[in-house]
Amino acid sequence: MNMIIDFLNNIFWGYILLYGLLAVGVFFTIKLKFIQFVHFKEMFKSVFDKDETDESGISPFQALTISLASRVGTGNLAGVAVALYLGGAGAIFWMWIVALVGMATAYAESTLAQLYKIKDKNDQYRGGPAFYIAKGLKSPILAAIFSISLILAFGLVFNAVQANSIAGAVSAAFGVEKLYVGFTVAAVTALVIFGGIKGIAKVAEIVVPFMAVLYLLLAIFTMIINYEAVPGILALIVKSAFGLEEAAGGVTGGVLAALLNGVKRGLFSNEAGMGSAPNIAAVATPAPHHPSSQGFVQALGVFIDTLLICTATAVMILLAGVLDPESGVKGIELTQLALSTHIGDAGVYFIAIAILFFAFTSIVGNYSYAENALTYLGIGNKLGVTILRFATIAMVIWGSYEKVQTVFNAADASMGLMATINLIAIALLSGTVVKLTKDYLEQREQGKEPTFEAKYYPELKDKIDTTIWVK
Repeated sequence: MNMIIDFLNNIFWGYILLYGLLAVGVFFTIKLKFIQFVHFKEMFKSVFDKDETDESGISPFQALTISLASRVGTGNLAGVAVALYLGGAGAIFWMWIVALVGMATAYAESTLAQLYKIKDKNDQYRGGPAFYIAKGLKSPILAAIFSISLILAFGLVFNAVQANSIAGAVSAAFGVEKLYVGFTVAAVTALVIFGGIKGIAKVAEIVVPFMAVLYLLLAIFTMIINYEAVPGILALIVKSAFGLEEAAGGVTGGVLAALLNGVKRGLFSNEAGMGSAPNIAAVATPAPHHPSSQGFVQALGVFIDTLLICTATAVMILLAGVLDPESGVKGIELTQLALSTHIGDAGVYFIAIAILFFAFTSIVGNYSYAENALTYLGIGNKLGVTILRFATIAMVIWGSYEKVQTVFNAADASMGLMATINLIAIALLSGTVVKLTKDYLEQREQGKEPTFEAKYYPELKDKIDTTIWVK
C-alpha cells in the first residue's frame, strides 16, 4: 500500500501538479489579461465595500477569513523553513511567483463556485468544485470522486496532521502531555464546528485577523531592528533564485533546488487550484451581487497567505542568520531558532502559540470544506454532518499523539487527485470565467455596481439556480 501511495504522490506532485498548477495559473493570468495585477484594488472592494450577507450565506469577509484559516497553517511556519533549508533564499522568490500566477487560478475557481452554488434543505448556500464539475461539465462521477477525496484529505487526515503539530509544539514549549493537548483541542473544535458554517465564520472573522496581524507585526518589528540588513535580504532572495549569489540553504543544490522547493511549498501553502477554497467561496453572499466578486476575494487570500505571511517567516529566518544546511536544523525548529535570536527565549513560546492558532483555525476551516462535499454526495443531512463532526474530533485526538506520516502521504494522494480533477474542470470552463469577468469589469467601467443577470447567459440554462441571482 505504501508503495502505491508513494507512486501516486510521485506522479501527482512530481509531474502533474508541479507543472499543471503553474501552467493553469499562467493560462488564466494571460486569458484574464493579468487581472490580479491590473485590478488588484478590486479585491479589497469585494471584501470591504459592503460586508453584507443574507440569511442563506456568510459575508465576503467571513469567507475570506475561513479560507485563510485553512490556508494559513503550520506550512507558513514550518513549510517555509523547509523550503529555505532545501532550496536556499531563492526558494522564496519562486513561492512569490507561484502565488502571483495562482491568484488568477484562485479567482477562476471561486468565481465558478459562486456561479454554480445551490441552496440546501436548510436554505443555506452550498457549492464548490463538485457542483461545477457535475453541472458545468456534466460529470457527476468525477464530482463524486472529487468530493470523497476532499473529505478524506481536508475533513479528516489533514486535521490529524494539524493536531499533531499543535500537540508537539505545546508539549515541547510548556511540558503538557500530548494526549491532554489533543483532548483540549478536540473539545474546542467541537464547540466551533457544531455551530455549523456560520459558527465557524464567527470564530474565523475574529481569530484569523488577530493571529495574522500579530504575526506580521512581529515580522515588521524584526525588520525595524534590523533595517540596515533588510534591502540585502530582499536582494539575496531575488539573486539566489537565479544563481547570481550563493546563499545558505539549498542542500540539494543551486537554482533547480530553489525553483522546485519554492514551487512545491508555494502550491501547498496557498492552495490555489486545489479546489479547497471554492467550497467556502460558494457559501458567501457576494458584494457586489456577481460571481466574480468572490473570485476577487479568494485571489486576495492567496496574496495574504504567501506574499505576506510566508514572506514574514522567511525574512525573520534570513535576518536571524541561522540558516545553515550543515546544522541539520530545519522545519519548525529553524523558525523557533530564528525567533529566539530576535526576541530571546520568548521566541519558542511565541511559535508554540502561533502554531496553536494557525493549526486550530486550519482544522475548523478544513472541516467547513468537507461539509459542502457531503452536501453534493447527498448525505449532508443531520446524520451525515454529525458523523463527519465526530470523525473530525476523533482524528484530532488521534493525530495529537500518533505518528501520522503514512496517513499524511495518503492524504497527499487524495489531494493530488482532487486537484488534478479541479484543474481540468476550470480549464474546460474557462470560457465562462472570461465572459463573467468581462461582464463584471464592463459594468464597473460604466459606473454601475456589477450585477449578474442570468438572461445574458442562455448557455447556463438548467445548469445554475437562477433564483439565487434575483436581487
